[in-house]
Amino acid sequence: MITILRKHSRWLMIVIAILAMPFCLYFVRTDWMSALRSNTAGKLYGRDISTIEIERGGRLFQLARNLGMSEFLTELLGQWHPQRAKTQSEAEREAGQEFAIDLMILRHEAEALGIRPTTTEIAAVVTKIRAFRSDAGSFDLKKYNDIVQNALGPLGFTEAQIEELAGDQIRLDRVKELLSAGVTVSQAESKTTFEQVYSKFEVSVVRFKTSDVANEVKISDDEIAKYYEGAKEQLESEEKRKVQFVAMTLSEAEKKLTGKERIDALQKLSDKANDVAQALAEKNADFAVVAGKFQLPVKTTGDFSQAAPDPELKQDSQLIQSAFQLSNDEPTSEPIQGADGFYILHLAGIIPARPLTLEEAKPKIVEALKARKERELLTIRAANVAHDLGEALKAGDTIAKAAQKLNLKLEKLPPFSLAEELERKASSAPETIPDLPMIKNAVADLHANEVADPIPTSDGAVVAVVEKRDPPDPAQAGTNRASLDERILRGKRAMMFSEWLQERRRVAGLQATVPS
Repeated sequence: MITILRKHSRWLMIVIAILAMPFCLYFVRTDWMSALRSNTAGKLYGRDISTIEIERGGRLFQLARNLGMSEFLTELLGQWHPQRAKTQSEAEREAGQEFAIDLMILRHEAEALGIRPTTTEIAAVVTKIRAFRSDAGSFDLKKYNDIVQNALGPLGFTEAQIEELAGDQIRLDRVKELLSAGVTVSQAESKTTFEQVYSKFEVSVVRFKTSDVANEVKISDDEIAKYYEGAKEQLESEEKRKVQFVAMTLSEAEKKLTGKERIDALQKLSDKANDVAQALAEKNADFAVVAGKFQLPVKTTGDFSQAAPDPELKQDSQLIQSAFQLSNDEPTSEPIQGADGFYILHLAGIIPARPLTLEEAKPKIVEALKARKERELLTIRAANVAHDLGEALKAGDTIAKAAQKLNLKLEKLPPFSLAEELERKASSAPETIPDLPMIKNAVADLHANEVADPIPTSDGAVVAVVEKRDPPDPAQAGTNRASLDERILRGKRAMMFSEWLQERRRVAGLQATVPS
């Protein structure tokens, strides 16, 4: 247990529950490895930032997720989102890189503002971290010790990194306080939002499925040829890789170990992985020869792509990711930690991506054109129905009569309020109702007999019509309105911080060269 927590145990308290996210463990480079791999990842405030700094920030990102600091991560990452469709591992790696940069900026700016967390303040924050709380909401020393003993060691972290993140939480909160000084929630804003959130809605929907129009869509050869000419530079085969690798993993008996015994076994493997990596870093080192010296069998994969990884590497997405980061200039990876040990990869060959011929690209083109046409056709139909339904209601028809005239199949949803989402309570509507959060958002500003614009969904579109909207129960106003005002205020502060952080990134002169 950290010393400051022993001294300041009176700060134990209950906090709002936040959702934890899954995390991965990453191998931690030693000092000699850092010296060998000090590649520049970019510039910040006029100085070079190394890949080592970025990767350490990425591991702090993983630790924060493990500790359940979801709100902290959400606010610090702010407006970031993947720039294109990515695998989960790619998105996580990119999020870790962005977090590392934002954390550097937060610390730099907090120091400039004179924000320096004290040990007492850090202790108070540590006791509130979700991962250390009991079911009753109080600080649980056993949970804390369990994470310190079993989770930090394999990561190469200590209790100091927990305190480090707690200090960052304080910095973020203080900056938000400074930025939002004087920000309030007006009476008018409070009243309008309360009525919107706590009103009881009765809503019916008309669903449109992409599958319903699939047979109506035809793709001509001319359309395929035109698409190919306009996109052939992007139509490429997948790059493929072949790698050799050695594995330093726990034996079947060691895999059953827990606690300190498992950590000790992993540490021995980590030391061996360091020794192998150091030998491979020597000039003109031969992968097979070095592996032989350490009595490690070398395995070789077949040619594989990221979408279809080799079975030998399929068990860990980090191995696939690392394989595609290797290059002819740096063909050997550093040790990669898996669930039961460490791996080192060596690039054996690359089959580069090449332009596809029209015939090779045809299946992809047909799929893309078909999806686009189906979406367009469905969007037009949904928009026409929304318009016609709205006009019929304006003319005085009831919803049932209008639906009958237009030959629409209405699906009535169970009554709901937006507050059910905000307060994370069990909704009166079954969780199995598709697209319910999007429907709630679409009708939030509507009143009885009003129709929402078509809502795109994963498998089509939805048109929602409000049948009834009852005002909030006045008895709710006392406690719920004050709570809602606090939520609105937190939202404003978070938005201001996000905008401030974007501006600080610009002022910092960020020039990132980390791979995306």
